[in-house]
Amino acid sequence: MATTPDVESAVSVTAEVREGEYGAKVNAVEPGGAEYIPLNDRHGRPLDLFWTWLSPNLEFATVFIGVLAVAAFGQSLPAAIAAIVLGTALGSVTQAILSARGPSFGVPQMIMSRIPFGFRGNVLPAGLNAVVAGIGWFAVNSVSGTLALNALLGIPNLLALLIVVVAQIAVAFMGHNFIHRFEKVALPLLAVAFTVATVLIAAKSHPGALVANPKVNPVAAFTLTLGTTFGYAAGWNPYATDYTRYLPPDTDRRATGIWAGLGIFVSCVVLEIAGALSVSLTADPFTNATAAFTSSLPTFFAKLTLLAIVVGAISANAINVYSGAMSFLALGIKIRLGLARAIVAAVFGVVGFAVAWDGLKDVHKYEDFLLVIAYWIGPWLAVVLVDQYLRRGHQVSGFLFDRRHNPFAGWVAMLTGVVVSVWLFSNQAKYTGPFPKHFAWAGDIAFEVGFVISGLLYFGLYQVQRRERDEVLVLPD
Repeated sequence: MATTPDVESAVSVTAEVREGEYGAKVNAVEPGGAEYIPLNDRHGRPLDLFWTWLSPNLEFATVFIGVLAVAAFGQSLPAAIAAIVLGTALGSVTQAILSARGPSFGVPQMIMSRIPFGFRGNVLPAGLNAVVAGIGWFAVNSVSGTLALNALLGIPNLLALLIVVVAQIAVAFMGHNFIHRFEKVALPLLAVAFTVATVLIAAKSHPGALVANPKVNPVAAFTLTLGTTFGYAAGWNPYATDYTRYLPPDTDRRATGIWAGLGIFVSCVVLEIAGALSVSLTADPFTNATAAFTSSLPTFFAKLTLLAIVVGAISANAINVYSGAMSFLALGIKIRLGLARAIVAAVFGVVGFAVAWDGLKDVHKYEDFLLVIAYWIGPWLAVVLVDQYLRRGHQVSGFLFDRRHNPFAGWVAMLTGVVVSVWLFSNQAKYTGPFPKHFAWAGDIAFEVGFVISGLLYFGLYQVQRRERDEVLVLPD
């Protein structure tokens, strides 16, 4: 935690420390909820973060982003690759910046969000993330895993969904250490299957056939892909310190950030480009997208890839359910149970099952979900990053558990950024704002505008509320 020359005059706040013994045990259910991780429980190394973030992105939802860039947005292959690399790089860099703070502060990302948003104002981002992660993303990945299991074994969708969901809930229920180990164990299968699939698809694809749709403005298509790829990579940002908070406080921050960001960047760029290439091999990439992706592969590798898609969905959703539960607990709701996090994760999984079952009836509805993730993450991220810059050199750890810390600047800036950007700049099938109606070439720049509006507004409002003081977090005796 940062120190200042004036620490002695700062207000002290007692930390809510996670109870129970856990340490590095893997086959034990993680106790507690979203509290501070005690120093005697700290363990791990930055390199662990590489496979922790590589594995959950080796799944079909990642491939589908590349499919959208070409098949839905009408981009040429070179333009799609450029947007994929840029959007993913931006989301990976922000993941690195946020992850690096975990070892010092020892709390989940949505508890960290209390610094700029306050205890009550944090309900806005934490509540959104609980719904998006624990239910929305859970449903999206469950559908892709279900379709793959159906194609692999020929079993009914309901049974396939039940198998996938039970596995996902089980991993998330166990908690932090089990998730890290599961991602590491799953990596060899995922890496081999998707690497072979990518190579074979690249060899059989027809890149020259992936030309821009003449009916689509190239700038509009680029901004749509940029926003989608950024939103997909940055969709992990609200979880960042959830998986670095157990690292010892003296862990190298730069290494922590690099390995976390690199895991997301490598996996997303490779599979999204593979998805774009796969469009040239099928007449309809949307009816059963998983089957379309594997249809050009030899039988053995097609089945191996389908199995990897199932395992990848479990890898991703274990993290989604776990962090969704963390976000729910970050709302400040007191659940006086030793396994509060595990119980909330199980409940989220049950609700996500119902949403996923409904989504299997119309897979197209998930396109909108993938497109609008960045609408709220952009403004939230702007507030968090600007606040981190403005508070540099100050002692801020006490704000994590101070219920009296309720500034207005964070939630006002974020809410304003979301509302204004969506209202004026959104360009979706169900709603098109005034700006894209008159300037269709702009495509969808809502996330960029939301980020700028919220960042600038927070910078100004922060100056107005300069009544805040440094606060030190102290551990109870």
